[in-house]
Amino acid sequence: MKAIEVEGLSKNFHVKHKEKGMRGSIRAIFHPQTEKICAVNNVSFGVEEGEILAFIGPNGAGKSTTIKMLTGILYPDNGRVEVLGIDPVRKRRQLAYQIGTVFGQKEQLWTHLTPYDNFHFFGAIYDLTNDAVEARIKELADIFELGEFINTPVRNLSLGQRIRCEIVASLIHKPKILFLDEPTIGLDPVVKENIRRLIKQMNRELHTTIFLTSHDIGDIEKLCKRIIIVNTGQIVLDDSMEHLKYHYLNKKIVEVKLQDEVKLPSMDGITIRKRKGGNVKFEVDTTVIKIADALHNIDTEYVEDINITNVPLENIIMEIYKAEGKVDGL
Repeated sequence: MKAIEVEGLSKNFHVKHKEKGMRGSIRAIFHPQTEKICAVNNVSFGVEEGEILAFIGPNGAGKSTTIKMLTGILYPDNGRVEVLGIDPVRKRRQLAYQIGTVFGQKEQLWTHLTPYDNFHFFGAIYDLTNDAVEARIKELADIFELGEFINTPVRNLSLGQRIRCEIVASLIHKPKILFLDEPTIGLDPVVKENIRRLIKQMNRELHTTIFLTSHDIGDIEKLCKRIIIVNTGQIVLDDSMEHLKYHYLNKKIVEVKLQDEVKLPSMDGITIRKRKGGNVKFEVDTTVIKIADALHNIDTEYVEDINITNVPLENIIMEIYKAEGKVDGL
């Protein structure tokens, strides 16, 4: 059985429009005008147990609406949804005992309580015994390294510490699926890396299925083996990270530092992206020319340094958005 099964999922919203001024307000009361917005359009996918899936897209792509239907907050207009074999529409309460959620921009912890007291509070919500909660707190506090601040009021914690506690609070009842919405938003690079490490450790040791939405490319690259990209309510790509990189990373970025402004030979498959003095940055399409052949045409006598990298994943995703006719920032 798959952790999540979605088939033909659709959701529409009717949005009211009002003209400016008092006249527009009066007209909206007696002759309201509405527009039908398709937020999710015939979406189908599945998620295996223990998988870490990235579900990404630009703002307004339908990510949040999809998650709300998966968790039973919204009802779909059409389609079928099963989460752990449970219909979220008919058995939302039963499903709530099997899933956890973390929203990076929304707090679920009581800020005047300590993390320890919050965990006991959440344990009571999920009908856990005191002994069960204590054992769970000890297990998760070790994994997420909460010992130094577990008895400090949440309002006095740093953002990174609070996010770790938010994740632990969502895991207190041993959910089989954890929905993470922008878990590293606003965190500094060091804390982000720690959160990612802990998420991977949680997935490995607790076998929790992770459904991740994020605008941070680092989250996607370092956590997920599979990626679903949505745009305008539809899935535009569903592929493994390995396959995505293999097929889309056929271009390499080469940065060369030359002793002088040496003229580089013009060749098919090579595109100069930036040049300033002796510093040259160009792109090599390896389906047209091999990297070795591209470098062979640079006179090594004038080369002081050279660096070869893959095209950033963010650029690849932007290209996919462009192919769909809509470009928004990640």
